[in-house]
Amino acid sequence: MRDAWVLLLVLGIALVVVGSLAIASAFIATLATVTLFGTFLVIGAAMQLVNAIYARSGRGFLVHLLAGILYAVIGLMMMNHPLQAAAGLTLMIAAAYMVGGIVRIVGAAVDHFHGWPWVMLNGFVTLFLGIYIWRHFPESAFWVIGLFVGIELVFSGWTWIMMAITVHRAAAAKPD
Repeated sequence: MRDAWVLLLVLGIALVVVGSLAIASAFIATLATVTLFGTFLVIGAAMQLVNAIYARSGRGFLVHLLAGILYAVIGLMMMNHPLQAAAGLTLMIAAAYMVGGIVRIVGAAVDHFHGWPWVMLNGFVTLFLGIYIWRHFPESAFWVIGLFVGIELVFSGWTWIMMAITVHRAAAAKPD
């Protein structure tokens, strides 16, 4: 990795730029993410169906066939109706955040393990985000997914940047 620190740095910078663009254009990023996810499901459907054909005499034929059909239907629906798919995914995100927040809060309140205040704070923030997304639905469906993807890309980019800097410093400090 010592020789690739510049590549890591460039990758990190690119991810930060793309993530920032996704945050700035959350609606477009939402549509692109949902459409891409739908495309991946259609590709997965093709793989499941091919696997079903090869395993047609085995016990897994029906499972692979049904999974392939399900993936294809959901993937095509997501690709053809990205706004409705984004709305459904946004509601699932809101529900997951609310349930996850409550579980963290209750877990931290019941069992005062090491670092429990941070877990409880995390639970309150997660619960707040879930309620916020749900209360601002359906408008939140237009920006939540793109915003979250953008934030993830920015943080991933900064991780790569920091790793590149760390690798470069370690290589410079240690002679060959």
